[in-house]
Amino acid sequence: MSAAGEQLSASVVAAALLGVVVVAAMWWLYFDIVSLVAERRLASVSGREQAAMARDSYSYIHLFMVFGIVLVALGLKKTLLDVGAPLKAVPDVALLGGLALYLVAHIAFRLRNTGTLNRQRLVVAVLLIAFIPVGLAITSLALLAIVAVIVVGLVTYEGSRFRTLRHDLRLHAPEE
Repeated sequence: MSAAGEQLSASVVAAALLGVVVVAAMWWLYFDIVSLVAERRLASVSGREQAAMARDSYSYIHLFMVFGIVLVALGLKKTLLDVGAPLKAVPDVALLGGLALYLVAHIAFRLRNTGTLNRQRLVVAVLLIAFIPVGLAITSLALLAIVAVIVVGLVTYEGSRFRTLRHDLRLHAPEE
């Protein structure tokens, strides 16, 4: 039974859990390494260079991250409303395009702060965009399951590939 007194189906509960998985993966993608490297890079420069980096990274680029998060939230909300039907075009684009936008903003953030390209996030962003037509043809629950598998796959890949970097960043944390 939901808080509104409505009966919850197993499909709605599954969609809610998958939504939590997607949101947790988004959190992980930002806070695992990206934010730590950017923080240290910002602290390593000063003056105009630091001000420009802070402006670009935490104003302009983060704005696109936030837009992506908002779009994903819209897609998740619409998914929960009818898990047995395909999403309409706008929520489909919101879910997949929002997540792709979030990843592209991460790519821009990394480019701005380190001058390097995150290829695996670019591949996943393109893959998500390619799935937009699929989202119009399958149930929203199935689409959300696919999205969850894709982002968990990305997190797993990066967790394995950047294990040493993650360890070194946390081991050699700057003094607060």
